[in-house]
Amino acid sequence: MCTLVSTSIVFAQKIDNLVELKQQSKNELFHKLKKAPRTPAFESEGYWVWGSSVVKGEDGKYHMFVSRFPKSLPFHPGWMVASEIVHAISDTPQGPYRFSDVALPARGAQYWDGRSTHNPRILKYKGKYYLIYMGSTHPFAEPTYAELTLSSPWCTVGRANKRIGLAVSDSPYGPWKRFDEPILKTKPNTFYSFLTSNPSPVLQEDGSVMMIFKGRAYTPNGKHSDMSLGIAYAPSIEGPYTVLNNDQPIFQVDGQGEAEDPFLWKDKRGYHAIFKDHVAKFTGERGGGVMAHSKDGIHWTVDKDPKAYSLTVEWEDGKVEKQGQLERPFLLFDENGKMTHAFFATMDGPGGFENANKSWNMVIPIQ
Repeated sequence: MCTLVSTSIVFAQKIDNLVELKQQSKNELFHKLKKAPRTPAFESEGYWVWGSSVVKGEDGKYHMFVSRFPKSLPFHPGWMVASEIVHAISDTPQGPYRFSDVALPARGAQYWDGRSTHNPRILKYKGKYYLIYMGSTHPFAEPTYAELTLSSPWCTVGRANKRIGLAVSDSPYGPWKRFDEPILKTKPNTFYSFLTSNPSPVLQEDGSVMMIFKGRAYTPNGKHSDMSLGIAYAPSIEGPYTVLNNDQPIFQVDGQGEAEDPFLWKDKRGYHAIFKDHVAKFTGERGGGVMAHSKDGIHWTVDKDPKAYSLTVEWEDGKVEKQGQLERPFLLFDENGKMTHAFFATMDGPGGFENANKSWNMVIPIQ
C-alpha cells in the first residue's frame, strides 16, 4: 500500500487574512492566484452549474465542458441523477463562456451513462477531442424535488452506478461518439468495488494516459466506504485502463485524510496534483486545496507549503469573501506549459449544498 509522506507539520491556518496568507505562501499556485472577476466564467439560468474543463480549439476559441442540472431538483443529489455535460465557448480563456450546445445529454436508462453525465475532463490529441467523465443511470421515473433525498432509491442506485467513461469527437461542437462500456469499471475486493468517479487524466508525450480517480468500496454492512484516490494507466486515451499500485489507493482516509476532486498535471519535474482537503487534514481548512508531488504517480509527497487555494476568495472589487463551496479545480495551461487560469465550481450561501441559492463556474487568473 502506498504511504503518503508529509514534508512539514501542518497547523490549522486562519483564513481571515487571505491577502497576507497568499503573500507569505511558498506554494507555487496559492501565492500566484490573482483577484477573481465577479462575472461568472459560466452560469446557466434555471440550472445548477458545477465543474468544468477547458481546451483551446483549432478555431482559436476556448471551449469549456461543464456540468449542469435543473434547479427543479435539489443540488445534492440532483447531479447524480440528472446532470448533463454542456459545451460553452469564449474568445478569451477567462470568459465569460457562452452556451453552445449539450455535448452529452441523457440517452436512456438502458445505457450505463443514460441518466447523468458529470465531472468532465477534455483532452485534445492528433486532431480529435476526448471527453473523460463520470456517468450513471437508474431505472426509475424522474423524481420530484421532495422525493430526491440522499436515502431515496434514485440516490442509492445512481451513486452505486457511477463509472468513468469516454466520448470522442472530431470537433468540440460534436457529434460525440460515446463508448457503450465505461473505461474504468469497478472491481471486487478493491477500494473501487462500489464506484469510480472524478477522473483527472493527463496526456503524456507518447500518447499514454495517467489518470487519478476517486473510488469507494463496498463495506460489510452493504454500504460504501469513505473516499479514496487511485491512479490508473492506459497506453492510449481509448484504453485499456489499468489501476496501478496493486489496486491500492494513493490517498485514503486512514492516515492521510479523506481527499476528493483531484486535478492532475505533469511537467519535467514529474506529476503534480491539487485536491480538496475534505477533512482539513493538510491545510487546516475544511474544503481548502492541497498540493502534492510525485515522480511516478504512485508515491506522493505533500508540498512543503500545502495550501494551494482557499474557500475564501479575493475579488476584483476589493472584497474578500468565503464561498459556500469551492470544488472541482481545473488549471488551464498555455502553449508553453505555464498555468494561466484556475477554474472552480462554486456556490453562494454559508456552506453546505442544501444552503445555496445558486451555483456557477468561476475563474481566477494566475500571475
